[in-house]
Amino acid sequence: MLQKYTYPQFKEVLYRTTLANGLTVNLLPRPDFHKTYAVMTTNYGSIDTKFTDPQGKQVDVPAGTAHFLEHKLFEKEDHDAFDVFGKYGADVNAFTSFTKTSFLFSTTENLTKCLEILLDFVQEPYFSKETVEKEKGIIGEEISMYDDDPDWQLFFSMLNNLYPNDPLSVDIAGTKETIAQIDPEVLYACYNEFYQPANMDLFVVGGFNLADVLETIETNQANKQFVDRSSMVDTTTFLGDSGANILPFVEKKMAVTRPKSMIGIKGMEPVPAKRTSLKYKIELELGLYLLFGESSILFQELYQKGIVDDSFNYELSVERGFHFAVISGDTTYYEKMEHEIFSTIKNAEQILADSKREFELTKKEFLGQYIQAQNSLESIANGYEGRLFEHATLFDYAEQIQKISLSDVIDTVARFLKPGVISTSRILPTT
Repeated sequence: MLQKYTYPQFKEVLYRTTLANGLTVNLLPRPDFHKTYAVMTTNYGSIDTKFTDPQGKQVDVPAGTAHFLEHKLFEKEDHDAFDVFGKYGADVNAFTSFTKTSFLFSTTENLTKCLEILLDFVQEPYFSKETVEKEKGIIGEEISMYDDDPDWQLFFSMLNNLYPNDPLSVDIAGTKETIAQIDPEVLYACYNEFYQPANMDLFVVGGFNLADVLETIETNQANKQFVDRSSMVDTTTFLGDSGANILPFVEKKMAVTRPKSMIGIKGMEPVPAKRTSLKYKIELELGLYLLFGESSILFQELYQKGIVDDSFNYELSVERGFHFAVISGDTTYYEKMEHEIFSTIKNAEQILADSKREFELTKKEFLGQYIQAQNSLESIANGYEGRLFEHATLFDYAEQIQKISLSDVIDTVARFLKPGVISTSRILPTT
């Protein structure tokens, strides 16, 4: 059954349906657009290294398998999906994160054919020993590139501090040692477990005819058979704990011109369920912006004193099973920067309570950013998180932010910034 969701404030209409095989389909027609963007996502990422197979046996797979699988799905026995998309004038790409893998394309022509190609290459795997061995060399070079990237190393050193001995602390691509263990059997096992339609969603947005696109998708899926995994157990494991395992500090040296420092904060509570989780995320985003954003008292003071520059930044990640925030910057005066960040964290509630005017301005700024993002087909589709935020879209973000109060933000930030959940990571010059 096709459900209709209207957003009068933005003059948008979204259509959603769940097919008989379990695939969730979101369709957002925009008649004035020539381009169409589509993204197909599976709820499977780099942290999913354990699962229970249909026989009830626990299966452990090497780190980097999800990313490896993303690469190999493009290559078939007699062709490469990249080449086929190019033949029909479409740009195609894919990415793997901690919790999901997405395959996407954009085009101004041959839309129904491109949709069929997307659905077919994602849902018809082909792995051989020879091609898998070849891919190890390619991904090994990618891993080496990240090994030499100081910003990447700083980030994952922090994750190792916050989540020691957890898949989250390992590079999404894995390591050369872990990918060496991957073979076709491992790839097929993970594919059959996680690439089930009921564990996936498709989002199409742009200039298309609703009836034609829906018929294309329904016909394509009706002609395929899938292994029945309707009893799949949600693999979500909350990665919070007492905080006792958090490593408070790490420092390493690399070939950098200036020291790099990062403060990490680990979310110790499970993210609230359903749409409340979206409210929780936005409250944290607002609070962190007021405390560490470009308009914050902290940044302005540090910038004016020459302690930090435009490299000073913060980032919040809220995903399935975990959430954390990091604040970082490149500076010779890293100890001063760290001290002021810790002081801001300690006094966060009072700083926020004194920021009533700034809070209202920040809400308007965020709302403007969400509205501006609606001009981008990619932002609309990629901003959809499926079940994580109960199928919330970019339009729901904009509506939700208007309902949040400063007291909501203060309460949420106070719960997030708990003692003992903070860590420091540094990278210093070798000489």
